[in-house]
Amino acid sequence: MSVDTPSRETAPSSTPQPSVWGALRPLVLRLHFYAGVLIAPLLFLAAVTGLLYALSFQAENVLYRHELRVPVGEATQPLTAQVAAAKAAHPEGYVTAVWPSPEEGATTRVLMKTPGLAEDESLAVFVNPYTNDVRGALTSTGSSGALPLRSWLSSFHADLKLGEFGRNYSELAASWLWVVAFGGLALWVGRRRRARLLRPERGLTGRRRTLSWHGSVGLWAVVGLVLLSATGLTWSRYAGENIADLKDRLGGATPTVAAATAGGMSGGHEHHEGMVMPPAAPSTLTLDQVAETARDQGVRASIQISLPSAGKGFVVRERDTEFPVHLDAVAIDPADGKVMDVLRFSDYPVLAQLTRFGIDAHMGVFLGLPNQLALAVLAVALMALIVWGYRMWWQRRPTKGRALGVGRPQPRGAWRKVPPPVLLPLAVVTAVVGWFVPLLGISLLAFLAVDALLGLRGRIVKQY
Repeated sequence: MSVDTPSRETAPSSTPQPSVWGALRPLVLRLHFYAGVLIAPLLFLAAVTGLLYALSFQAENVLYRHELRVPVGEATQPLTAQVAAAKAAHPEGYVTAVWPSPEEGATTRVLMKTPGLAEDESLAVFVNPYTNDVRGALTSTGSSGALPLRSWLSSFHADLKLGEFGRNYSELAASWLWVVAFGGLALWVGRRRRARLLRPERGLTGRRRTLSWHGSVGLWAVVGLVLLSATGLTWSRYAGENIADLKDRLGGATPTVAAATAGGMSGGHEHHEGMVMPPAAPSTLTLDQVAETARDQGVRASIQISLPSAGKGFVVRERDTEFPVHLDAVAIDPADGKVMDVLRFSDYPVLAQLTRFGIDAHMGVFLGLPNQLALAVLAVALMALIVWGYRMWWQRRPTKGRALGVGRPQPRGAWRKVPPPVLLPLAVVTAVVGWFVPLLGISLLAFLAVDALLGLRGRIVKQY
């Protein structure tokens, strides 16, 4: 009977079933569209402010040249005398650290705490190492020693000068950047022949030409954009906490040099490293002796000498974050000058090293000027991708009727076409990622809720 009688069950066999990607593509396209339209303004802001930040390194060298550079002299003066000159110029503060001149023609930077400064700020007093003349003083921020221009642009990039609330903008942008980048990559590679992937096609017009530029440039930029997203999230407010916790669980916590003296804190001091503590009683050691002891331990690149605070000794750290990095540290007892601990960067857990490399690359210091140029190129590329994306949306608008209409998104219900064996794991992964990157999860739920309400409203309007 089954041979002689046509049955409905055999009819669908003539229709090929869509591949997994064929079923997923409408869903990815709709997500890419909504994320691009709604998150793109934040990404554009991040790109503009990031571009300005990338250019700030070279601008600092020009703007603050008087403070940073001096004519090369015959011999350098003792560090103790240089610090004394800084203290005489600014008696209102106390010295917390010293950056000895790292090269010929560079000034020594004496960091002081003075009234009115924030916790992560210091007054950097610049001293001519050959004459002990004070060249000037500027506010310095963070462990990188950012001067006012770079500090302002860094804060503007991170929070738009809106404080803790403003940090949500940059975290939301970083949370979605990798999603948009990977989604765009899948859409572009999934529809193009290999010869048409890497460069825009010639002879195209209209939306197809815009799409060709959008896809080709996006393909070249995708790795850099994903790395910016990942490294940006590492010090974000919410996802950053989850990343730090995961890193600790995997044994990738950044170690610290043991600097507590015998009569100081016995535990927990590692959590206070980097905080400005009250100065300890004067040591009999001179800064030159401390620097010499550090050199004997191999800590001899660009260094920072942190003065003793209550219960802690001298800590000398290398500051050379440019690859190949030099970031060793040594702790020295202020009472007798003995070495208490030595920490080599090579002894860091691999995950801690990679985290450091990623953050420094994001900040533009890992590879120096090439790093900063790469950041600038990525920022310009991201801005161009966003402009092309909006242009494609405009080019898809209806040409009849509404003059100001825009292109419609992919129809709703794309997820229904995804096979359950693919949809269920995808939903689980999405939930886990949304929990781990909270602003991504919350905003995605908001998108889905608004989309569902709009769909419901459309059905109600059709009924009436």
